[in-house]
Parts: sequence; structure tokens; C-alpha cells
Amino acid sequence: MSFADQLARLQAFLDADDLHEEALDYIAAHGYLTALAICPEQVPEREWIDALFAEPPHYRSDAEREEIEGTLQQLEAHITRVLASDEELELPCEPYLGDEPDDSDIRGWCIGFMEGVFLREAVWFEQAEEEVSELLLPIMVGSGLFDEQPEFDEIARDRHLVDDMVAQIPELLTNLFLLCQAPEEKPALLKPRQH
Repeated sequence: MSFADQLARLQAFLDADDLHEEALDYIAAHGYLTALAICPEQVPEREWIDALFAEPPHYRSDAEREEIEGTLQQLEAHITRVLASDEELELPCEPYLGDEPDDSDIRGWCIGFMEGVFLREAVWFEQAEEEVSELLLPIMVGSGLFDEQPEFDEIARDRHLVDDMVAQIPELLTNLFLLCQAPEEKPALLKPRQH
């Protein structure tokens, strides 16, 4: 079976209605796996798979469980390879919130990404807190999870700013990956600040 076929089967499985209501759908799972690929500390597979589903799914067979979990692992490895190769990661959705941000796919992707960050939140900010926070900001804004906080509320009211930030997500992922995975290369990556 080709990787594309495996992904199609994974998508059908994750998007089905019989998973736990807190389980991540395919697009959110992609964001989640992207965060795991970037995370400075490797999260054990069993832990992140269990967290993705919230509670164990009702697999039809052990073979189905192995296939789904195996495809998730392959997708995470694929995302890691793309980010490490300095290519722009292709998201499974458009980086655009549209008129109904809560219904947009990119919102789900960003929420999934933040779920991945929350698994090891402290580790993300250990090395370069300021730079990581700056690069994570568009994803945090896109997720809508922080809209209650005054500084996010202010950003959320500026639709053009939000659209610009969300549109930057694909390109900032590579920078975030290099910052978290290869910190010794970071000075060349970050543009000098304007004083």
C-alpha cells in the first residue's frame, strides 16, 4: 500500500464519528505530529498516541490498530524529514481562517499543534524562549485557544493581522524546527532585530 493510500485510510479512521470527542481528527493530528517533530525532547510514542486518541479507539482488529499507529508514526517521521530538509511543509489545509474561524481547518490544525506543545510545554521554551514564543505566536493566534487573554484579544480583532500571521505558518515551521532541533545553527536563521 502506498503512503498516500495509508494516509487516506488514516484520515478516514481519524475523521470517523466513533472516536472519543476529544480525539484529534486528521487535520488536528497533522498539526499535533508537526509539533512532536519539532519538540526539542522526543515524546515516547505510546504517550503521544494515547494522548492523540484521549481514550483507546475501538479497533476492528489488532491488525487495524497496528496499521493506524504505524501510519501515525510514519507521518510523524515524514514531517520530520521534510522539516529537516529545509523544505516548506505542505499543510493538509489552507493557512487561512476565512469568515468563520472556528469552522476553519487551519484552526483545527493549530489546536492540534498546541496540543502537541502542551505535552512538553516547559521544554519548548528552555533554549530560546523569546524566539520560540515569537515563532509560535501565529499558531497560538490561529488556534483561538488564547483569545481570552488581553494581548490575544487585541490581535484577534485585527483580521488583516491575523490573516497575515496565519499565512506565515508553513514557512515559520522550518525555522521553529531548526531553532528547536539544531540550536547551534540559529544565529544565521533569525533576522537581526530592528532597534
